[in-house]
Amino acid sequence: MSQLPLRAQLASALGRTAATLSRATGRGDGSVIGGRVGLMLEPDLLRKLAADRKLVLVSATNGKTTTTRLITSALQELGDVATNAFGANMPAGHVSALAAAKDAPYGVLEVDEKYLPEVLDTTGAGVVCLMNLSRDQMDRAGEIWLLAQKWRRALSGKPAHVIANCDDPLVTWGASTAARVTWVAAGQRWREDSWCCPECGGPLDRSASGAAWACRECTFHRPEPNWVLDGEDVIDPRGARWRLDIQLPGEANRSNAAMALAVAETFWVDPARALPRLRMVTSVAGRYTMVERDGRALRLLLAKNPAGWLEAFDVADPALPIILSVNAQGPDGRDTSWLWDIDYRILADRPVFVTGERRLDLALRLAVAGVPFQLCDSFQQTMALVPLGRVDVIANYTAFQQIRAEFGRAV
Repeated sequence: MSQLPLRAQLASALGRTAATLSRATGRGDGSVIGGRVGLMLEPDLLRKLAADRKLVLVSATNGKTTTTRLITSALQELGDVATNAFGANMPAGHVSALAAAKDAPYGVLEVDEKYLPEVLDTTGAGVVCLMNLSRDQMDRAGEIWLLAQKWRRALSGKPAHVIANCDDPLVTWGASTAARVTWVAAGQRWREDSWCCPECGGPLDRSASGAAWACRECTFHRPEPNWVLDGEDVIDPRGARWRLDIQLPGEANRSNAAMALAVAETFWVDPARALPRLRMVTSVAGRYTMVERDGRALRLLLAKNPAGWLEAFDVADPALPIILSVNAQGPDGRDTSWLWDIDYRILADRPVFVTGERRLDLALRLAVAGVPFQLCDSFQQTMALVPLGRVDVIANYTAFQQIRAEFGRAV
């Protein structure tokens, strides 16, 4: 690491102080305010903090935080790694992360999809990991085809090595202008946003398994993968099969692990060295954490959009009661119409409790789906009504954070 200019050193130090004060006073984890203070004093601080580091940028609609954690764990095999572990994925959060580990030679940064072009241009990151694109916060992010187009433009002419999920047509299109791409067949369960070709608008035909896809009207098609997720295993570019056996549950996390292994190998960390570190990860910023209170053991699951809810249903235990909580604050997106894109009938045979600021929106959706539920005015009321024993909780972003705060922000 080269020595920072004096102004950048001062901005970085004051930012770390602001972050520390934020944590000490219980206002937050400091991962945003520290970066904001630093950028106010030195607008080019992110570029200066990123200089001479080997950086990975991780972007997707779902799974960014988890995959960032998995990649970070794998690269710790090589040394210290700076990372935004709690999901502050815009430039202020990146500044805080890099300033907090100012001597770390490696960095793994989760990046909001919309900010990826800006952050890539500013940091000059050498590796970019792209996993999926689906509808999310449409009032803020806009049409996802526009995001994929921004990715294409941002990657064109850049030397970055891209690790991309070739099972997602939008990701493939967004990554295809990069100078070098490693394709990973990481799966795509949610396909409702990718029935049309992003190149020409024609229909996409899929194979019987759903993995291979090709446009009916132009030459755009799924590239040949270098890495393949095959059930519980990952097959590497040499044809070797590796059993994942990770502790994080569900197919989505096996997909995240496959992407992490492909990224790790770009740093010459092969699966034999990376997998033991991936298996050490048990929860990510509260996701999948078990918390207990008054004879009830709650498992916390985050779901922010239709694709995320599909994956949460895959992980949730059908034998258990389930709490659903939905807000519509700024970080969630104000528009809750996406609730109608989710098939809730899978919940019909279990006790369902509905809470959150937009509980009436969710209650109406469940009523139309024919799913019985109990409406609760608050999380505290829900806890009083839910049966003793194990319970699954699915919440969108700010609702999830509020529930974490009930238990001391367990991580």
